[in-house]
Amino acid sequence: MTLRQIVLDTETTGLEPKQGHRIIEIGCVEIINRRKTDKHFHQYLNPEREIEDGAFDVHGISNEFLADKPTFADVAQDLIEFIRDSELIIHNAPFDVGFINTELKQLGKQWGKVEDYCTIKDTLIMAREKHPGQKNNLDALCKRYEIDNSQRDLHGALLDAQILLDVYLKMTGGQEAMSFDSFSDQQTAGQTHAKVSDANRKPLRVIEPSEEELAAHEKYLQKIKEESGGKCLWIDSGHE
Repeated sequence: MTLRQIVLDTETTGLEPKQGHRIIEIGCVEIINRRKTDKHFHQYLNPEREIEDGAFDVHGISNEFLADKPTFADVAQDLIEFIRDSELIIHNAPFDVGFINTELKQLGKQWGKVEDYCTIKDTLIMAREKHPGQKNNLDALCKRYEIDNSQRDLHGALLDAQILLDVYLKMTGGQEAMSFDSFSDQQTAGQTHAKVSDANRKPLRVIEPSEEELAAHEKYLQKIKEESGGKCLWIDSGHE
């Protein structure tokens, strides 16, 4: 079964859509079966209102830059088609979804809500569950999972979506199960053939690991266990 996910982020004129603030940038990156594709959606928008100074300090996007950009109404259909039937991956989803739903509401009831087109997964909730009592903003998660975010001097929707994609894959990187289904499928399809070893071949030499190598291996398994929320099969099954 194909799993299509869209990592999404927005930048806005301020913090509260109920106060009339609008979206000024949308960035989306596609993942298929946990692999990033070359498809993305990125658009700057004319909010038809002034950007607050505090918001400008965060993203550095000016009204002058946005003056000739399309409005949300101009790109709404393209956005919906891009996210349709996917699972949205968003950090602090209520913020971004709240803004998009407000924009859709202004276009008319027939547009519905984001939830009508796709499901939503909030990585902030996931991070809080995995790392309770710790900072779980995007910068903190990048540091925790050793993800390079040195280009992130200012926030940007597409850049943040790309960074969040890396964070999400790291944060959910635990191996759930060891499966040979694909191998069995190939055999059924007649795509593989059994190979018989040469009976006259000398036995392979077995090289035992050193104490240092065993310690390094154990340290790496513990790191996988920590980053995957305890889902490291090699430890769970006793192969330490």
